Amino acid sequence: MNANLLSVVTAAAIVVGAISLVVLTFAVVRFFLELQAMSDRASAAIDRRITPFSERAKGISDNVEFITRAVRTDVERLNKSVKALSSRLQHASDRMEERIEEFNALMEVVQSEAEDAFLDTAATVRGVRAGARAIGRPAKSRPSGSAPENSREIGATAPAAGGSEEGGEGEGGARRNEHATSVTPEA
Repeated sequence: MNANLLSVVTAAAIVVGAISLVVLTFAVVRFFLELQAMSDRASAAIDRRITPFSERAKGISDNVEFITRAVRTDVERLNKSVKALSSRLQHASDRMEERIEEFNALMEVVQSEAEDAFLDTAATVRGVRAGARAIGRPAKSRPSGSAPENSREIGATAPAAGGSEEGGEGEGGARRNEHATSVTPEA
């Protein structure tokens, strides 16, 4: 009987162990199911609380993207405008530089012509003064052999129409030769 009793106790222990294992398995499964349900409830609560924030964040992100596109477009237009303006200013500057150079060349020519005209006028005035002095002096008061102050021959500077400087032909040629004397420059 001993052997029978031992086999009955062993069989009972195996059955109790199997039942315990089944109960423990059901308990673990139920625990995991409740844990999953609790996780689902927490996830739903979090979703309810996070949804407004995520919608706001999405709206903000859309606004930032729109503003970025608008700013980029404006910056590109501004950049094109600045390049066009810079090009026009460079062209205008080049043209102005050319015109200034042309104006400077014109002013040099005008100055040269003015200087020439002034010198010609001064020489003419000096000649007229010398001629006036020579004509204004009586022939007796002039020493013989002295010459008028002009370096040209008075009266022989411009021939009359059809006449010569030496007075051989035409009207007044003899008269011009009478008064024509060589003139030495003033000392």
